[in-house]
Formats: sequence, structure tokens, C-alpha cells
Amino acid sequence: MLISYTKAKNDILTWLREDNNPEVRFTSMFDLYALPNDFPNFDASKKITDTYKRIEFLESAFAEDINDYRFIPYIQLHEFETLLLSKPEVLEVEYFEHSQAINKLKALLNQFGNPELINDNPETAPSKRIIKLIPEYECNKISAGATIAGLIGIDWLKKNCKHFNDWILKLENI
Repeated sequence: MLISYTKAKNDILTWLREDNNPEVRFTSMFDLYALPNDFPNFDASKKITDTYKRIEFLESAFAEDINDYRFIPYIQLHEFETLLLSKPEVLEVEYFEHSQAINKLKALLNQFGNPELINDNPETAPSKRIIKLIPEYECNKISAGATIAGLIGIDWLKKNCKHFNDWILKLENI
């Protein structure tokens, strides 16, 4: 969780100074859901109702604040678990005893039609939805989340998560 933008910014600037090679690139992966209030243009972004325009606005402010062409900001809509909800059936690898819960997550994806648009309300964020149906996920979300995302695969994530795809394409086209 990103507690303070100032701390993250200082870390990023330190890494940029430590490796000043012009061919090196740095990126980020912060959850929109958990951005701190001191994030650049955070308050102004709340007025933007289109999710994709809001994230573009925030990433632009982030890039401007870091002010180094080698830094490519990325903010995940709405949090990492969004990627897992792009193909909820893969959760069965880790949570095979929760097939009914996973079916509910599939229905949720069908309802929204786009995992990146599943909202960021503190009570209904993607991770909260998974934890509500599969409580064990909370205890091992880091290892299970990485495993599940790996099993889903980058091609699927790019195909089903537009903003994620745009970020990966930026990195691939360097």
C-alpha cells in the first residue's frame, strides 16, 4: 500500500539518480484505490468521472512531477486484483473448494463487462469482493495473486484490460 506519495517520489528520484543510464527505464504500479491524498492532482482528479480519463490525468501529473523521460508511470485500475477478475475461473487453482464463490466472481465480471471498471468503493473494491467470497485470499494474497496472474498470462491480461495493455505496449515499444 502506498502510504505517502512523498516517500514514493523520493524513492523514485533516488533510483533515477543511482542509475543515470539514458537507456534505463523505470515504471510504477500503484493501485488507484489506495492512492494517498498527497498524490499530484489527486483532488482535481476526483472531478473526472470517466475512469480512463481520470487515470490518464493522474499518470500525467505523476510523470510531470517526477520530470524524467525515463520514468513511465502506471496506476492500476482500481487495484491489482482487477487483473485477477479478468479471468476469475483461474482462482480455482488456489481455491478449488470455492467454486460457488468463483461463479459469483464470474457473474460479477459479466455484470461489469470489463474488469477495469469494477468500482473502487472501499467496500466493493476488487480485493474486497474476492475476500468477501474467499476469505483465505486475504492471508495469502501476495503469493496467490502473483501465481494466479501468471496463470492468467500476459496475453489475456492485455486483451481484457485496456489500461494495462496500454502500459505494456509503452514498455514493449521502447
